[in-house]
Amino acid sequence: MFQIDRSSAVAPYEQLRSQIIDAIASGSLAVDTRLPPVRTLAADLGTATGTIARAYRELEEAGVVITRGRHGTFVAAHGDATEQAVQHAAAAFVEVVRSLHVSDDVALELITRALHSIPAR
Repeated sequence: MFQIDRSSAVAPYEQLRSQIIDAIASGSLAVDTRLPPVRTLAADLGTATGTIARAYRELEEAGVVITRGRHGTFVAAHGDATEQAVQHAAAAFVEVVRSLHVSDDVALELITRALHSIPAR
């Protein structure tokens, strides 16, 4: 998913940081998605663990990700409190959908039906 261009003038940690931000913005990385562990990603990218750790640390300082101790680093919710609550609910829904092996198309149809059948407040 992520790549480091060794011929680039941009530092490797910055390349990774930018790619993670872009993946979140595009929806490729949803709220509560666990990022690969530092050592695993460093090995996959052929770079030092310090490079990955720096990118994660800067993303955490910017509020883009959160670290949950030994559980790992996760994409943080963003926006106002209402949007954050909806992002967490959506992530929880996706976890249930995945655990039940329901297709994305069926899950989207169920959400669409629910949105149309439950009146707005």
